Amino acid sequence: MNSMYKLTPVLLIMVFAMACGSSIKENKDGAKDKKAELLKLKEEQSKLNEKVRKLEEDLAKTDSSAANAKLVEIRSVATEKFTHYIDLQGKVDAENIAFVSPRGMGGQVKEVYVKQGDLVKKGQLLIRLDDAVTRDQASQLKVQLNLAQTLYERRKNLWDKQIGTEVEMLQAKSNVENLQKQLDMINEQNNMTNVKAEITGVADMVNIRVGEYFSPATASVKGIRIVNIGNLKVTVEVPENYLHKIDKGSEIEITLPDINKTVTSKVSVKGGMIDPSSRSFYIEAKIPSSADFRPNQIALVRIQDYQAPNAITIPMNTLQNDEKGKYVMVAVNENGKLKARKRPVDVGELYGNNLEVKTGLKPNDALITEGFQGLYDGQLVVTAENKS
Repeated sequence: MNSMYKLTPVLLIMVFAMACGSSIKENKDGAKDKKAELLKLKEEQSKLNEKVRKLEEDLAKTDSSAANAKLVEIRSVATEKFTHYIDLQGKVDAENIAFVSPRGMGGQVKEVYVKQGDLVKKGQLLIRLDDAVTRDQASQLKVQLNLAQTLYERRKNLWDKQIGTEVEMLQAKSNVENLQKQLDMINEQNNMTNVKAEITGVADMVNIRVGEYFSPATASVKGIRIVNIGNLKVTVEVPENYLHKIDKGSEIEITLPDINKTVTSKVSVKGGMIDPSSRSFYIEAKIPSSADFRPNQIALVRIQDYQAPNAITIPMNTLQNDEKGKYVMVAVNENGKLKARKRPVDVGELYGNNLEVKTGLKPNDALITEGFQGLYDGQLVVTAENKS
């Protein structure tokens, strides 16, 4: 009895292993059956396609009645200039943007001489800061300087008459020079309270008020920003996959949709680094000066990356596919009857609805542009012009 209980786990393991082995064998056999079935279906599909092709050919030979012809529209194939563009969105930016900043430590604003939107010129006074301390210092130094100058002149006159000593005269002269240097420094500090424009442009931001403290540390947030709108550019972020298709000098077409204006330019700057977050690089293109252009305007950009001077193009929707590849339907005059014929084609670039055809079509071929759906090779067709 005890030995039976001891053998039971062993028996269970053996039964489980046999069951797993059977299951694995069934899975393998099932996979083989599915592969065999798939191969069989593919062979049947190939045979059916061949039968369809033969029936189409036979039908084309026997169906010679114009009444059974399908109405189509055709277009004569011709060569033309084909250009491919990369369509992107950018923005207008200014080459020169300056934030007005005091040259010294800053101070309390006493006067603001400009308002937002004003045109300012380089060197124009924009803000006057509190200069009471420096003015008082300058006033005191002027008094001391005048006294020192008078003393020096007297010492010099006496020395010219050989009265007194040369040392006294030189000390008086040195005192005048030192006071003059101090006054010049105070005047320079006082001049720093006059904040002037560094460039000519439009004050597009005036964010400072009388009584507020104005300093270099806060100038970009609380101050005046000047934009030189006479020197503008368009900046665009370009996807990484176009890195080798766009270079400095590439032609660019820029449209500003809000004012419905288009200008042409060339890429003037190409960034040398890929942004790791957006996987893009930047380009810049200069645009001419215009009163209608403003920084941060949306710019729709088309960059030419491919051109073929004598290309054959077709509407994208006329391209079809079968098991042999891509093809289009053309109308061919055979013994006075218009028949549809398959033309295998190799295609190139696509822009808009125009698809470039590399091989398979030639000038003056009659491309079927309407009614091509469901046409078989050799089927009679008729156009609206010659339909009876």
